[in-house]
Amino acid sequence: MQLKTILNSIEKYKSFVYPDAKWSPGKSGKEIEIPIQYRANSKPICSGYGKKCSGYDRLKARRFEFVPLLAIPVFFVYALRRVNCQECGVVVERVPWADGKNQQTNSYRLFLATWAKRLSWQEVARVFGTSWDSVYRAICWVVSYGVVKRDLHSITSIGVDEIQYRRGHKYLTLVFVHFTPRE
Repeated sequence: MQLKTILNSIEKYKSFVYPDAKWSPGKSGKEIEIPIQYRANSKPICSGYGKKCSGYDRLKARRFEFVPLLAIPVFFVYALRRVNCQECGVVVERVPWADGKNQQTNSYRLFLATWAKRLSWQEVARVFGTSWDSVYRAICWVVSYGVVKRDLHSITSIGVDEIQYRRGHKYLTLVFVHFTPRE
């Protein structure tokens, strides 16, 4: 089974295709670079309004960190297109695997944040060959996504109590949240 087949089953993007992956020399040995190309009939999407617009030109190729494969660093390589949007002017296109100027793919950020629940942030960075700051930014991205998507409308009451569990001043804080069932 080829790497392209695996990527098309787990990271399929409608307007983009994966040509063949290749080895490249990296900082710590070999790395896998996966070039991404846009489909010939696809129009770029404006990063501001999210509408399909006509292309303007292309920028220099960028590398986006992807989930490592058997402890081998993996990178998406893509030259972003600029679009000529009627509302925004000339802006960079929106890509589905990353946002803004971030060099990590969304999948990689989710991967790091998931591991950071089990290990310390420094240990996650060491095991996956990245920086502590990359793990921190991945966690911030996941938390901010959760804060935006949370729904607090069904909470009807919150109770807080402290109980003493040993002699002296040893307390446990108990938080009780009552939800109204959704219909």
